[in-house]
Amino acid sequence: MSTTVITGIGELATNDPARSDEGGLLGLVHDAAVVVEGSRVAWVGPAADAPAADVQVDAGGRAVIPGFVDSHSHLVFAGDRSAEFEARMTGQPYTAGGIRTTVARTRAATDEQLTSHVARLVAEMRAQGTTSVEIKSGYGLSVHDEARSLAVARQFTEDTTFLGAHVVPVEFQGGTTPEDYVDLVTGPMLAAAAPHARWIDVFCEEGAFDVDQARAILAAGSDSGLRGRLHANQLTYGGGVQLACELGLVAVDHCTFLSDLDVESLRDSRTIATLLPGVEFSTRQPYPDARRLLDAGVRVALASDCNPGSCFTSSMALCIALAVREMRMTPAEALHGATAMGAAALARDDVGVLAPGMVADLVLLDAPSYVHLAYRPGVPLVAGVWQAGRPVVPG
Repeated sequence: MSTTVITGIGELATNDPARSDEGGLLGLVHDAAVVVEGSRVAWVGPAADAPAADVQVDAGGRAVIPGFVDSHSHLVFAGDRSAEFEARMTGQPYTAGGIRTTVARTRAATDEQLTSHVARLVAEMRAQGTTSVEIKSGYGLSVHDEARSLAVARQFTEDTTFLGAHVVPVEFQGGTTPEDYVDLVTGPMLAAAAPHARWIDVFCEEGAFDVDQARAILAAGSDSGLRGRLHANQLTYGGGVQLACELGLVAVDHCTFLSDLDVESLRDSRTIATLLPGVEFSTRQPYPDARRLLDAGVRVALASDCNPGSCFTSSMALCIALAVREMRMTPAEALHGATAMGAAALARDDVGVLAPGMVADLVLLDAPSYVHLAYRPGVPLVAGVWQAGRPVVPG
């Protein structure tokens, strides 16, 4: 198996806890090198100490970071909701109702159209430094369309999430009850979706599913071998975060409206709060208070929530800049949240860190430091991307 050494790295963010004493939260190494063997990192350290390798690549003094791990996205959809965005920007409030518009268009799309659309978005993400991504269903909301959405997503990632409990579809409004749809989600829909999914998710929110319904759906998913996640406390205060902590879920996402008890429960349960600042940017809602969470000892991840309605961005760099400017995270905390903590939110122990044995997913920045991700918002700083030990974006 051939080896490659990437040398000339001006600043290397490893996220390796073993380097925290000398390199802080990010385990920084200056004047560094990384040796890659096959798909894995074989060695990390000062360039002067780097072992010989078959191939040498010069980073030219650039900063290198782990590939972004985007733990929350909704990429399987058809159609466009730019008119909805324009309406919000002229003063109309955001609600979850627009999801049903996307459902109708997604159901009408062919498998080939959906696959092509996901491929384009994944390539867009990769070009911006995202090397691991979670993809949810949730725009099919029928047995057939949820299963095929997940089959499409599975072509691009192992971290697929069944989100049949996104909203109650139109055909279940009038003449039936929400519980009728919950029965479908936990019965035939789950049976069809489970072979294509690793996770199960519920939009536990006013206008979607309440705590009791979410609990039943997550329990059914667990019985089918799927690990649970939750959308919670995005639009108002509610019981979703408390449910996530009670059940010991790995992560709960959004966390915009939190009581003191919610914060304490997140801290004590070690459930990760995944914050999605692109949503607040796109909806003009209040931003989550990341500083409050971090100061309380809560583990915080960042993700894009790329979707056609409330947040159509695929840029983790934008999310980092927003987290620093609007949510009072330090640049180091934001990068850590978008890499190591994103991996933790997916229960992944092989990505998000550059250390021996880890998957060699890394990003070369056309900048001397990771700080430029927040310092130069909107500037395309990704000069190269390596995924599983090989360059996929030249740099």
